[in-house]
Amino acid sequence: MKNLFVLFCFFFLNLSFSQKKQDFILKSPDGKIEVKIAVNDKISWTISHEKDLILAPSEMSMTLEGNTVLGKNAVVINSKKESVDASFETPFYKKKSVQNKYNQLVLDFKNDFSIEYRAFDDGAAYRFITKKKKQITVQSEEVVLNFDQDYNTLMPYVRDLRNPKDPFISSFESHYENKKISEFAKDTLAFLPFLIDYKNHKKAVFLEANLEDYPGLFVTNNSSKSGFESRFSKYPLKETNGGFNNLNKLITERADYLVKTKGTRTFPWRAIVISENDSALANNDMVQKLSEPSKIKDVSWIKPGKVAWDWWNDWNIYNIDFKAGINTQTYKYYIDFASKNKVEYVVLDEGWSIETDIMKHNPNIDLEALIAYAKERNVGIILWSSWMALNNNIDGIFENYAKLGIKGFKVDFIDRDDAKMVNSVYDIAQKAANHKLLLDFHGMYKPTGIQRTYPNILNFEGVKGLENNKWTPNDDVPLYDTTIPFIRMMAGPMDYTPGAMRNATKSEFKPSHSNPVSQGTRCHQLALYTIFEAPLQMMADSPTAYMKEQESTDFIAKVPTTFDETVSLNGEVGKFVTIARRKANTWYLASITNWDSREITIDFSFLEKGKKFEAEIFSDGLNADKAANDYKREIITVDSTTKLTYRLASGGGLAIIIK
Repeated sequence: MKNLFVLFCFFFLNLSFSQKKQDFILKSPDGKIEVKIAVNDKISWTISHEKDLILAPSEMSMTLEGNTVLGKNAVVINSKKESVDASFETPFYKKKSVQNKYNQLVLDFKNDFSIEYRAFDDGAAYRFITKKKKQITVQSEEVVLNFDQDYNTLMPYVRDLRNPKDPFISSFESHYENKKISEFAKDTLAFLPFLIDYKNHKKAVFLEANLEDYPGLFVTNNSSKSGFESRFSKYPLKETNGGFNNLNKLITERADYLVKTKGTRTFPWRAIVISENDSALANNDMVQKLSEPSKIKDVSWIKPGKVAWDWWNDWNIYNIDFKAGINTQTYKYYIDFASKNKVEYVVLDEGWSIETDIMKHNPNIDLEALIAYAKERNVGIILWSSWMALNNNIDGIFENYAKLGIKGFKVDFIDRDDAKMVNSVYDIAQKAANHKLLLDFHGMYKPTGIQRTYPNILNFEGVKGLENNKWTPNDDVPLYDTTIPFIRMMAGPMDYTPGAMRNATKSEFKPSHSNPVSQGTRCHQLALYTIFEAPLQMMADSPTAYMKEQESTDFIAKVPTTFDETVSLNGEVGKFVTIARRKANTWYLASITNWDSREITIDFSFLEKGKKFEAEIFSDGLNADKAANDYKREIITVDSTTKLTYRLASGGGLAIIIK
C-alpha cells in the first residue's frame, strides 16, 4: 500500500512537472523552417532556418486586468496540429490569387486562452486567442525578439512627431537607419516593418497582421542589447486639437491599459518573414495570408486606377487664360487632362473646403459642377479630408458626398495607431463601403491587412514619399526607393505619389515648392509605377508638365495599378530591384537603382515559351548622368530566350511594357 502511495506521488509530481515544462516543434511544409515552442515558467519560441538560428528564445505573454498574466506558469491542456494548403482570390492586389500553405499548432492553456502558431515556407507567426465570456482589459503584451549575434538592422525610427512629448503620434515616415542591434538609439521607438540582415545573406523582416481593436506594435532595445521588446500606445482618455496646422487629435490623458475588448477573440499576428535571397522579399504575401477575408460581398464597384493629383505640383498649370489655383477652372483643366489620358480619377486635395468642416466648400469651388463635368468625361472625383474633420460627422459626410457622386476620400493626418484610432479606421472603412466609397488613408500607420478585409481601402501612406522632395535636400531618395520594396511594401500598398517630370542628378537636386523635382532620372520615375504597389496610384506632377512630356505620360497611363501575376527578378536591399508584373496578356517590367550606376541583365524567361512579344522600352539616356530627364525609347521584339543588358544611370531606372 505504501509502495502504491509512493508511486502515485511520483506519478503526480511527474504530471505536474510535465505540465510546467513542455516543448513543441512545428516545421514549415518544406521542412526548412523549424519553430520550437518551450512552455516553462514562461512561453517562448525559437526559429531556425535550416542550420541557421533566426530568432533566439523569445518570450511572449499578455497581461490582463488583475495582473493575470497569460503565459506565466502556463499549463497546456491540449495541443492540435493541422496542415493547410489552400488559396484565395485577391482582386485588387499584385496577383490574382495567393497560395496559403502552412503547418499550424494550437496550444490550449488553462485559464481560457490559446496561442496559435503557423509555419510557412517563407516565415512564421503566432497570435494569442482568448475564450473568456466577459469583456477583458488588456494591460500589456510582451513581444520579445532576441538574437544570437549583433546583426545589422534596417530600422525605421519614430520621427516627425506631432507632439514632441508623445512618441506614439507621428507620420510613420522614416528613412531606414543601418545599425547593429546593439546600436539601437537608446530611449527611442521604432515601428514595423523592419529588417534583420544575417551574416549568411539571409534576411528576416518583422511584421504584424490583422490589427483590429488593438494598438500597433512598436519596438525598443531590450536591457541585454541583444534584441528588442514591445511598446504599445495606451488607450486615449482625453484628446485635444493640435499637431500640424491643428489637424491632429493630441492625447492629453491615457489609461493604464491598451484596450478594453471582447473576452472571446483573436489578437494580432506577430510575424517573421525569412528569405534566402533579397528579391523574394519584394514579392511576399505574409500580411495577406494572415488577414481576415473581405467583409464586402460585392466588390464590383471598387475601381482601382491612377489619380491626377494637385498638391505636389502646387496647382502649377500654365499657358492658360485664367489664374491657376484652388478654383473650378483649374480643376476642370485637371479633369480634361485626366480624360484625355485615360486617368481614372482627380483628387481635390486640401483647400477645396473649410479644413475643420468639409461640409462647407471653398467659395471658389463649384463642386457639383465639377462632379458633373468629370462624369461627362468618365473621370471620378476624390476628396481630401483630415481624419479629424471626417470623424466629426462620418455618416453625414459620406451620405452627402456619395449622393453627389463623389467616388472616394483621401483621409489625412491620422498619425496614430492606438486602439481607439485603429477602431476608427475600421469604422470609416465599413461606413465608406456602405456608401460605395473608395479610401486612400494618407498620414497613416503602416497597413496590417485591413486592405484584404476592406478592399475599398486602396492605399496607405506610412511611407516617406515623393512629397518630401519639396523640402528635404539631404534625404537619399534613390537609396530609400531601393529599400522600401523589400521592407515597407511587404506590409501593403504605398501612397508614395510618384511621377515627377522634372528630374535631377544628385549634385543638381534642390527642393522647390511650386516646381518640385525628383532625385534620379526620368526612367526611375516611370519604373516606380510598376515597382511600387498602389491600387490607387497618384500622378504627382502638373498636367501641364505631363502634356509637355506626352511620351512619358502615355507610358504611365498604360501601366495598370493591380496585376494578375508578379515575378521578382532580382535585387539587393538598398541597391537595386527588378520586378515584372502581368495584367491579362501584357507584362510590365521595371528596374531602379540607388545613386550607383550599374549594369543589369534582364532575363525574359518568364514569358510564355514559343511566342514573340513586342517590348516598348524606356531606358536611361547616354547623358542621364548630367541631364536626369534624358531617356531612350525603343520598340524591339523579345521572347522567352532573350537576355538584354542595360546600364542604369546614377539614380536611374528601366521601364518596359511587353505585349
